[in-house]
Amino acid sequence: MSYRPYHHGDLRAALLAGAERMLCKQGSPELSLRQISREVGVSHAASARHFRSKQALLDALAATGYQRLTQTMEAADDPSLGFPQRLAALNRAVLRFATDNTALLGLMSIRTYDTKPGEELAAAVDRAAAVIRQLIEDAQQRGEVIEGDPDRIALLPAAALHGLAFLVANGSLASHAALDQLDQLVHSMLYGLTSR
Repeated sequence: MSYRPYHHGDLRAALLAGAERMLCKQGSPELSLRQISREVGVSHAASARHFRSKQALLDALAATGYQRLTQTMEAADDPSLGFPQRLAALNRAVLRFATDNTALLGLMSIRTYDTKPGEELAAAVDRAAAVIRQLIEDAQQRGEVIEGDPDRIALLPAAALHGLAFLVANGSLASHAALDQLDQLVHSMLYGLTSR
């Protein structure tokens, strides 16, 4: 089989885009670096310069997902608002992300590694978590949230956001139903986090 010359300039980005298209069609267990290489129009050897294994590709794709999620949350956040409104806005943003990126969120939500995740993925996860941690720190400074370790306190809203998004992504909960229950979810979280 002959391969056409690759002229797009960013083979890594093209491989990730091809992997995401394939993920949406087939699911992560079916991803094949050789198949993605063919779809992009390059040899497997050319792809191997960017991704040494299927796992390396999955890690990079998951990192891309976390980067997008972080951008989505940051765009939705307004530090001038009070804690309840900011928390609700982040919940809505995560639900939109879950609805628009179902397959990608599934990959981000499952542990597919036999080894420790690479630096790129670990850093992307940390940046997403930092959005919620910053929300907690800001609210603590305003006296809106109980004192304590922001990382520990952020676990509750992070787990709720992740869980709700996963329920939407796997089809257990319709996105409109999740949005309808959002105010109650935020109210429940606030009970345990806000100053009394």
